[in-house]
Amino acid sequence: MPTIRVITAPAVEPVSVETVRAFLRVDGEQDDPLIASLIQAAREEWERIARRACITQTLEQVVDCFPEDYRMQVLRPPLQDVISVKYIDRDGVEHTWTDYQVDTASDPGVILFKTLPGAMLLESGAVRVRFTAGYGDAASDVPERVRNDIMQLAAFWFEERLSGEVPMHLQLRFRSERTVWF
Repeated sequence: MPTIRVITAPAVEPVSVETVRAFLRVDGEQDDPLIASLIQAAREEWERIARRACITQTLEQVVDCFPEDYRMQVLRPPLQDVISVKYIDRDGVEHTWTDYQVDTASDPGVILFKTLPGAMLLESGAVRVRFTAGYGDAASDVPERVRNDIMQLAAFWFEERLSGEVPMHLQLRFRSERTVWF
């Protein structure tokens, strides 16, 4: 199963503290640090369940080997660009592979390898794809329905401070955004 790691987190969140504060009808700014933390946690939870990226971020997908069919899905859409494809050979030496094309129009995005290296690979976690994904750099690039879901989860956690759960109706909405199932 592939592993996805965050290399560079988004620069902004899809929902502002002011928007969530207004949604909650909270006066004053004393709860702003808590609200900001809940927004980030809600976005991270949305990304985990939906298996998508909200705001532009750099990620790394780690797999054991190159695909036999020369086609690799990048499993955190929407894909903006592939930065690099690297692999580690059996001797532990890292190499960069450049003989591929990227399809960002597909959802999820796809790397189409023209050729594959002939080297014997490390047995586990040998191939690392670094890429950028997300709807865009600004909160306004994220679909309104997604922003609303994140705001609702942040508000729920604000009101139910001891609950770490995601309400079932939000889980279902988050899952409805998936294009990647594994």
